[in-house]
Amino acid sequence: MNAIHVVGLGAGDIEQLPVGIYRKLTSSKHVIYTRTHDHPVIEDLKKEGLEFYSFDSIYEQNDQFQEVYEQIASFLLEKASEQEIIYAVPGHPMLAEQTTQLLLHNSKGIAVHIEGGQSYLDALFTSLKIDPIEGFQFVDGTSFQRRDINYRHHLVFCQVYDQMIASEIKLELMEDLPEDYPVTVITAAGSTQETIKTIPLYELDRTVTLNNLTSLYVAPVPEELLHHRFETLKEVIATLRGPNGCPWDKKQTHESLRPYLIEEAYEFIQAVDQEDDDGMIEELGDVLLQVMLHSQIGQDEGYFQIEDVIRSITEKMIRRHPHVFGDETVQDADEVLGKWEDIKAEEKGEKKESSILDGISESFPALFRAIEIQKKAAKVGFDWEHAEPMWDKVEEEINEWKSSLVHESESSQELELGDILFAIVNLARYYKINPEIALQRTNHKFISRFSFMENAIKSDNKSISDLSLEELDGYWEKAKMQE
Repeated sequence: MNAIHVVGLGAGDIEQLPVGIYRKLTSSKHVIYTRTHDHPVIEDLKKEGLEFYSFDSIYEQNDQFQEVYEQIASFLLEKASEQEIIYAVPGHPMLAEQTTQLLLHNSKGIAVHIEGGQSYLDALFTSLKIDPIEGFQFVDGTSFQRRDINYRHHLVFCQVYDQMIASEIKLELMEDLPEDYPVTVITAAGSTQETIKTIPLYELDRTVTLNNLTSLYVAPVPEELLHHRFETLKEVIATLRGPNGCPWDKKQTHESLRPYLIEEAYEFIQAVDQEDDDGMIEELGDVLLQVMLHSQIGQDEGYFQIEDVIRSITEKMIRRHPHVFGDETVQDADEVLGKWEDIKAEEKGEKKESSILDGISESFPALFRAIEIQKKAAKVGFDWEHAEPMWDKVEEEINEWKSSLVHESESSQELELGDILFAIVNLARYYKINPEIALQRTNHKFISRFSFMENAIKSDNKSISDLSLEELDGYWEKAKMQE
């Protein structure tokens, strides 16, 4: 059986090359394949008469590293089907070497022998004077997700080949770290050509020389710089509810927290209405706090935890968007809503509702609950198609309320007023206006105008309680004009 012998060239110095690897290379009677000529050991071995065939030209022909690696692996397997070959890679064959993995997984009967080499990590730990047992993360600089980075550990990015890769790493890190956070660039670790330079993060793609022997080191980040990370928030909430936590937080229950979630949601809506970005950030944080507290209570009681909450909504979103995560197609937003309702009905399975209005929470605000009731009734055709009869219904209900004020009890008057509001909600729904939000905006408008009145009256050295209704109306008109 033919074979590929994969050997490592070390971090960048022929003195780091194991004796066995050196002998195997120098005793070879064939051309030695190497991923790249750009390695100091290659130059030293050439002086001893060795010949190398590199794949540098493939890098120039492709935009994506994965395409490069796949072409190299395919070429090597084809050559190995004819005769045994040696393939030399930087560092150790099993450390951040994608071509080795491709060879191992696609060998198809060709033996792939991993014959070692010195990993540059040993030299890197020595040069940086760090112990990986404290926590260490090794990241491919050409392919990583910011969400996977653990800043509490020693962090090393390998394969920082050039300014483009360095720039991408810099931009990702600056989403989490200050632009002047110190990072260390190390090249050819442990060799006579070793260089180590600590610079501000923003200079990463500007002032240092980069090549295929370059790595980036980020020391463990102080906790105060990680307050934006979800895990930090989770730990803070657990501490507040823990044995040495806050007495108020520790005594809260799902029931005691109920009013706060509603309150925080409305405060967020107010920030949206005011187009207050900073306010939205703060109020969304308050809403998230409620989610975290309820989840921590669930964990403390042994019923559920935040991961269950996240898993539930993640799976629901994937399940209810087959046109995004599956192979279904939709034409527009209306079709999306239709499929959403179909999937919801399928999820309920055999759970039968006695009424199509079942499932509408009684804890909803009255206006919002009226909208949901009307929407469900409309789905089975119980709805007007045009606005005219809706206007007539509003007028009819107003007349009935007026009559009840003269002839009926207070309870009947209250019910007739509710009928007016229900009819108004129906009309608003037809015109695609949310009556809850509309009323909130009117409340805010009234408060703004009334506050203007109060200030204007004070400026005139008058007392609001001493003014007649006509005088107050005059100030009210000024408030309207000021808007």
